[in-house]
Amino acid sequence: MTMSSTNPQRKFQPDNRPTGRWRGIAVPAVIFAVVLFGLIALAGATGWEDTLAQIKKLSWLQFAGLLLFSVANYVIRGFRWHIFARQLGLQTGFLQNMRHFLGGFAMIATPGRVGELVRMRWIRRETGWTHEKTAPLVLMDRASDLAAMALILGIAVVFANTRIPGAVPVALLALIAALVATRPRLLAGVAEIGYKFSGRWPRLFVRVRTAARSLGQFSNSTLLTGTTLIGAIGWFAEAYAFFLLLDWMGADITLATATAIFVFAIVVGGFSGAPGGVGGADAAMIALLAIEGVPLDISLAATAIIRVTTLWFGIAIGLLVFPFAERISKRAVNALENS
Repeated sequence: MTMSSTNPQRKFQPDNRPTGRWRGIAVPAVIFAVVLFGLIALAGATGWEDTLAQIKKLSWLQFAGLLLFSVANYVIRGFRWHIFARQLGLQTGFLQNMRHFLGGFAMIATPGRVGELVRMRWIRRETGWTHEKTAPLVLMDRASDLAAMALILGIAVVFANTRIPGAVPVALLALIAALVATRPRLLAGVAEIGYKFSGRWPRLFVRVRTAARSLGQFSNSTLLTGTTLIGAIGWFAEAYAFFLLLDWMGADITLATATAIFVFAIVVGGFSGAPGGVGGADAAMIALLAIEGVPLDISLAATAIIRVTTLWFGIAIGLLVFPFAERISKRAVNALENS
């Protein structure tokens, strides 16, 4: 494991707070159960037979194919995380960064996905870098996702043979959020306004301003363009999987329309602040597919399957990687204490 050589005179303070592992498992399990109950209730109200018939159309080979598209998305975005980490100055290796990135998926199902900040804890344990110094990495990763989705949604809406209600405003909002999160002056200004408006959480806003000052390292236009395109390729892989799924089930829908619906639902679900966008994204997918004339039995089955093979599959991977990330980071703490 490679350690950061930045600031060799630092005084490392270990972070040995409780990991909350069981809470990390319980939260997504409860949310999954609630969403599953809602889908089952809706399917029961519209007829079990038709929905189950649509699900049975999918072979195990096709299901595995959907999972592979999700794996492609995770690996591509993990590579982007590695690029951002190196640009920030972290001397962490590719596999180390991939472990942090994938392990964070275990905490997707937290409000606003704040649980994913566990990655910063692992980095602190293994390198000694404070949360303030690694915050720009998290900001850039999230902003790059928003920019990539805005790009995909904008292109898809142009080529779709229909209009997605609210697609253009949502794409613009995602792009604006990405710009704010990647511009030091804008982000610092937002933090200043936020503190003046709320009058609370001074430490939080100070940390945001501190993180904003570090964003200058990411101001390279080539870097931002390249990482946005990388993120767009990753997210399009899942959107294409959604299109294939609908096609396999017999839905008459174009690639552009399916892509627009998928990305729009994911962005709306994220803006809702719900854990993992659960509920909002699912409802948006079903509603937009209904507008396109897709039968309810197909839209229900397709929404349930695509969410299992994307969101919940990602959480499952995160839960598998999480214990290893915790164990390795604690081992690094012991090594630093004994050095």
